[in-house]
This record gives sequence, C-alpha cells and structure tokens, in this order.
Amino acid sequence: MEIDSKTQINSYLTFKIGVEEFGIQVNKVLNILELQEITNVPKSPEYMKGVINLRGTILPIIDTRIKFEMTPTEFTDDTCIVVMDLVVEDEIMHVGALVDSVVAVREIDESQINPSPNIGKSYKSEFISGLVKINESFVMILDVIKLFTGEDLKDLN
Repeated sequence: MEIDSKTQINSYLTFKIGVEEFGIQVNKVLNILELQEITNVPKSPEYMKGVINLRGTILPIIDTRIKFEMTPTEFTDDTCIVVMDLVVEDEIMHVGALVDSVVAVREIDESQINPSPNIGKSYKSEFISGLVKINESFVMILDVIKLFTGEDLKDLN
C-alpha cells in the first residue's frame, strides 16, 4: 500500500478580523488570552497597541486591524489576544495579536488551500498565503512571518 506523501492535514486556529475569517497554523499559537489591560508604549508604531505582562514576560500586542489598514480594534466581550511564537533569523519572539473573535480549530488538508488571489486594498494580500473554502465561506490563511516583517520585529524588540 502506497501512502500519498503530498496529502498533509494541518490544524489551523481560525478567527475573525472584521467580517472575514483568517487562520494560522496551530503550531504557531502558544495561547489564546482574554482581553486584559494593555499598557501603551510611547512612540511605538501605530499598529502596536502596547504591552502586557504574560507570566513575567513583556509581550508586545499588535492590532491586526491596523496591520490590515482597517479601523482600530473596538474591544468587545469576544476580543481576545492570540499569542504567537515566531522564529525570525533564528530568534524566537512571542507576539500577541488582537483579533475580534476566535472561531474554531479546523483540520485543513493542505491540498484544499488555494493560492491567494489579488484581493484589493482592503487587506494586505502579501500576508495571505492561501484561501480555503469551508462550507459557504472562505478562510484566509495568514503567513505570520510576512505579517510581521523584520523591521516590525526590530521595532517590537
């Protein structure tokens, strides 16, 4: 019996930013936190909401809506922080991303992910590595390394 090595199923955490659903690989997610008080950092980039204390570590918090050139996040009971583990240039960095709500963890067959089309100015499409249709809607798969460029990470450090 031959196993098709091209078929790979990965778990993705899906969440809403505005009305759109996005996903990132679960292996990049450390935690999902309830919204808590965020301390503003003067002269930080516009997309950086501030920092929180996560078990004794300072965690930068990014407003994903601003990164996508949308209106800033309006906090609701569903707003939460997705804590991600990023490896950039052999350095591990933890970043919290504000999202409007978490939807689910979904198992997605990699063969179902379509390349990202040019989707206009609403979203910076270079952050999107692909699209997958689930039921009657699309989930945009984010490339978190492209979402946070090297310059962004230097700013956050």
